[in-house]
Amino acid sequence: MFFLQLILSTVLLIIAVVIHALILDFTIRFLKKHGPDIFIRTRQMWRASMLLIGVLSVFGSHIIQIWIWAVFYYFFTEINIFEDALYFSTSTYTTVGFGDVVLDEKWRLISSFQSANGFILFGWSTAFIFELMTQLYRNEQIKRTDEKL
Repeated sequence: MFFLQLILSTVLLIIAVVIHALILDFTIRFLKKHGPDIFIRTRQMWRASMLLIGVLSVFGSHIIQIWIWAVFYYFFTEINIFEDALYFSTSTYTTVGFGDVVLDEKWRLISSFQSANGFILFGWSTAFIFELMTQLYRNEQIKRTDEKL
């Protein structure tokens, strides 16, 4: 069971990282392409508009990943109520880990991988948002260019 947990955890982790990478890449491409239009439409609020799009994209990425882990817990572990699986996945991914819903011993290693996954991807998201803010406030590179990548 130990090796099965390692394999399944690794697969879920890879899926989550790929999703995160794709969404962040899509978000920056979208902002670079549509930045000039957003600036024209929102003028004084363009930075807030760009940040809102960036932050909601990042948040959406995390939500998708939490749901993927929750679906796994629901179908493959003893958590047989989807709301409990989603609750457990959310508290594990965010590293809160309340402990009121727990996995059986044969599955608990997977939740450790999910916590590590969430911890790393929240850090990546923070770096992404910081870089977006830097570009928006320092050199306004996103607003000024409409070059396609």
